[in-house]
Amino acid sequence: MRDVAIIGAGITKFGELWNTSFRDLFVDAGARALEDAGLGGDEIDALYVGNMSAGQFIRQEHIGSLIADHAGLIPAPCTRVEAACASGGLALREAFISVGAGINDIVVAGGIEKMTDLLTDQTNGVLGALADREWEAFVGTTYPGLYALMARRHMHKYGTTREQMAKVAVKNHKNGALNPYAQYQREITVDHVLNSPPVADPLTTLDSSPISDGGAALVLASADIAKEYTDTPIIITGSGQASGTLSLHDRKSLTEIPATVHASEIAYKMAGVKPEDIDVAEVHDCFTIAEIMATEDLGFCEKGEGGKIIEENETEIGGKIPINTSGGLKSKGHPLGATGIAQGVEIVTQLKEEAGKRQVDGVEIGLTHNIGGSGGTGVVHIFERGD
Repeated sequence: MRDVAIIGAGITKFGELWNTSFRDLFVDAGARALEDAGLGGDEIDALYVGNMSAGQFIRQEHIGSLIADHAGLIPAPCTRVEAACASGGLALREAFISVGAGINDIVVAGGIEKMTDLLTDQTNGVLGALADREWEAFVGTTYPGLYALMARRHMHKYGTTREQMAKVAVKNHKNGALNPYAQYQREITVDHVLNSPPVADPLTTLDSSPISDGGAALVLASADIAKEYTDTPIIITGSGQASGTLSLHDRKSLTEIPATVHASEIAYKMAGVKPEDIDVAEVHDCFTIAEIMATEDLGFCEKGEGGKIIEENETEIGGKIPINTSGGLKSKGHPLGATGIAQGVEIVTQLKEEAGKRQVDGVEIGLTHNIGGSGGTGVVHIFERGD
């Protein structure tokens, strides 16, 4: 398998983008990525686009054709990729495989979701499809409720506190305030989180990622031609994907997401690195407890110590392992299909030392972690600067 590089990255503003259409969001993100790579559309061999549910959010299916058409990239093949909230991460993996296998030389990996065209209760109904509809949603379990169960068990088993979870949101809003593309560019306090409206005990509104619109894109090329387009190619050195149980009741433990563990093991082995080698990471913080569990499952700390390392500021910019420098899903926003690609955009920005006030010093290796649903799919990528 040949080496694969990222040669361009683009992202839209995330948020409640009432006046921007689904198709315009992707064209905007894609155009930014192509411009960053110095490419014309006629040089693109294929596209892989992560999208969780355009059919339910905007009543539009056949997304591949729609995007290729309105991006002006016909006849390049465009494939829609779906894995719930991990759709973007999986689109990146499919693009990586395509280029690495020599099927294509230059490919766009994109992600998009337009979620705010529905009323909130309708959107929550769509989000129920991320879980086991028959055994969870139909009996009243909500998506936040599933993570609340994980949070309660983590608190019981390891002594994790509400304040520790709240500090995840505080940290990520602090980082998001420095990100011009973030949905929420303002700082909050622990008291703000603890006293915000309840969602599913113990989680509150400010423990939860928002409903968002947005798009993101990365341009991938074989490493042997990457220097023709950029002086700073970013090599994807590791890629891992794993499946987990769709429903919580089939899981052996509520305090671990096995799909994360297995996907990261695959990615670490492929890249030839260990958790302690990672300099910066974007992890899937759909809820604050999700980031705490991810830090453990990815090997950044021992099981049960995720709350401790956030309390000791080890995941801050300047800490031992900076996590979610973009603001994460919590502050940057969470347009489901775009999230995994947006994570890649942030890591590329960090490795190119273009992150401004949120730049981590001495970054050499970055990681992204994207989860579908409550853990049914896990995708992990590892990135390094090219020579």
